[in-house]
Amino acid sequence: MNKFDINKLLDEVSFNFSRSGGKGGQNVNKVETKVELVFNIQSTSVLDDQTKERLIRKLSTRLDKEGSLHIVSQTERTQIGNRKKAVQKFESVLKNALKQDKKRKKTKISRSVKKKNLEEKRKHSVKKKERKKVIDLE
Repeated sequence: MNKFDINKLLDEVSFNFSRSGGKGGQNVNKVETKVELVFNIQSTSVLDDQTKERLIRKLSTRLDKEGSLHIVSQTERTQIGNRKKAVQKFESVLKNALKQDKKRKKTKISRSVKKKNLEEKRKHSVKKKERKKVIDLE
């Protein structure tokens, strides 16, 4: 299932807000602009079981012990801006995880390339042999 309704998924998402770190002076100290989007893949009713399994497999490094995906945004100076960024990141992460991987086509080394490689090896061998000292026993 590559198609999903982002608006239905956003109904099941929870947002946590906190104070951002970094530059910003008084604004950083008094306004909670940092946004953390939390989405529990296992408890969602929007996605089918196959899609859930695929997401869990693909996003295993980004999930916590409960199977929740956490996305943080704190680049903007406003909570609304960070919220929009978090939603955009969430959507792109899901789309990338659900994208089908292309199957690798096995390729063989062509005859001409093999011939060229052997010729290069032969030239290299000759070059090395010519560098050897010849000891004259006469």
